[in-house]
Amino acid sequence: MDCIHLTGIRCYGYTGYLPEEQVLGQWFEVDVRLWLDISRAANTDAIEDTLDYRSVISLIQHLVKTSKFALLEKLVTAIADSILQQCDRVTQVQVTLTKPGAPIPDFGGKITIELTKIKATH
Repeated sequence: MDCIHLTGIRCYGYTGYLPEEQVLGQWFEVDVRLWLDISRAANTDAIEDTLDYRSVISLIQHLVKTSKFALLEKLVTAIADSILQQCDRVTQVQVTLTKPGAPIPDFGGKITIELTKIKATH
């Protein structure tokens, strides 16, 4: 299966355990890997035969900007589920969500969660 990578999607959002994180907000970074068959688009060179990257980036930015979850686990799951629901061609998604400025005393690193989900078949 083919895979499209969208990396370095920076978004300002309001997810965090501390109340001030949900008021003041902070930057998040998102990378996604999208598994889908790109063979038709490779032959036709037509965007309607593949995935429009802009729509996925907009979806991610909107979710990060408008969500006010306490946990990163909830946000990364919401992103993965939304992509699988709204992007018919995508059969599997991997979302890597990074919080570069977590307000943890004496910690200057990043917190990253990676989630992989496969589209349920009915």
